Amino acid sequence: MKTLLAYLKDYKKESILAPLFKMLEASFELFVPLVMAAIIDVGIANQDKPYIVKMCFVLIALGIIGLVCSITAQYFAAKAATGVGTGIRHGLFEHIQKFTFTEMDQLGTSTLITRMTSDINQIQSGVNRVNMALRLFLRSPFVVFGAMVMAFTVDVKAALVFVVTIPLLSLIVFGIMLVTMPMYKKVQADLDQVLLATRENLTGARVIRAFNKEEDETKRFENANQILTDAQKYVGRISGMMNPLTYIIVNGAIIALIYVGAVRVDIGDLTQGQVVALINYMSQILVELVKLANLIISVTKAAACLNRVESVLAVKPDMNEGDVRWKSNSSEADRDLKNKIPVVFWKLFQYDKTKKYLKEAENYDIVFTNKKSPAGNEPKGESCCPGFLFKHNVRL
Repeated sequence: MKTLLAYLKDYKKESILAPLFKMLEASFELFVPLVMAAIIDVGIANQDKPYIVKMCFVLIALGIIGLVCSITAQYFAAKAATGVGTGIRHGLFEHIQKFTFTEMDQLGTSTLITRMTSDINQIQSGVNRVNMALRLFLRSPFVVFGAMVMAFTVDVKAALVFVVTIPLLSLIVFGIMLVTMPMYKKVQADLDQVLLATRENLTGARVIRAFNKEEDETKRFENANQILTDAQKYVGRISGMMNPLTYIIVNGAIIALIYVGAVRVDIGDLTQGQVVALINYMSQILVELVKLANLIISVTKAAACLNRVESVLAVKPDMNEGDVRWKSNSSEADRDLKNKIPVVFWKLFQYDKTKKYLKEAENYDIVFTNKKSPAGNEPKGESCCPGFLFKHNVRL
């Protein structure tokens, strides 16, 4: 989360304006049931057509203002999300460039590619929806609890149905979120394995054909793909339980409201318009909780992906950027690089001992030679040496 906050600092204005306009939109939406109740209780009951027309224009005005606020909030949220995604992607790429070959092999090229692409896209989607209370993450709870408050202004006894319903819904939503968050991490890890198998088959296609391993590699890919599919289905089934459970609870609450409202209308404590307003508030809660359920799924994926990206950023490269000036006692003729290959010491390129040997080699001169390596006809490190020289800004 610290990584996300660090990149959000450049978008403070968008992080303030987006939730502000979203709250304005939600506020105007909460007034709609009250206007509908006034139309029923005053306009229709008294057959006052001018009053009905006036209230209809009020509804249109509330809709237009809400639309403008929603578009403005979406603009600022999208701007912040795109900027944060770009910043994290650039920062991660720059950090990966500092890794040694040992660290690249330990982490795995396939998982680094996944975290650079799929994971950051999920983070960007999550930031667009949340972004520290941006858009839906602020709007949905605000509408849910705002509807409950407005219901109490209509009728206290009928509003007790909201007091029972909202905690039950919150328990379901956050319970499913806590269960599925670790599972999404496993899904992304399985995706790494599929990408690894695909990448190895593409880069080693000639070797696979040469050793007649096509069937083995096909089975290996199908196995990794099946594991990913099963994991996604399992998480999807659990996440899919959110919508039907919330529908059952909310529709049960609407039935309870109609029953309580009918009794109170019969004894004269409530009007028909107020009952309609209470049902509209419960319907708003249903719609917002469906949105919130989808948001929770997106945010859960984004949180899992953010943890994966942060785990890469937490890796400290063993080889730091340096500015080493190499001494050379060679003659002017030795400086001519034509047909000559720069070699430091063969032990410099031993795997997983690079840090030790780099430290030992810092005080040695670069030797230009056409001789064979100590291993005989083995390569003399032509591909490693240029990378080492560029890494340490060596000046010859």
